[in-house]
Amino acid sequence: MGSTEVPPSMAVPSPAIPAANEGSGSATAAAPAVDTKPKKKICCACPDTKRLRDECIVEHGESACTKWIEAHKRCLRAEGFNV
Repeated sequence: MGSTEVPPSMAVPSPAIPAANEGSGSATAAAPAVDTKPKKKICCACPDTKRLRDECIVEHGESACTKWIEAHKRCLRAEGFNV
């Protein structure tokens, strides 16, 4: 069924964010079921893009910060979240 595939309209390539299925290092013997779930809570994932997004929204409003909002969403998707 391919539930891990991202529809082409939502796929946003970004060279700075590695693909979600690439290994990150130390967890070499992880079970396949672990790879389908995010390894962190959503509140703790992507702290850099979250901070930039939040600061921009507070200072300029949500409509002026779509660049940072989308960057944070891409980061969360790379971490395995469905946003």
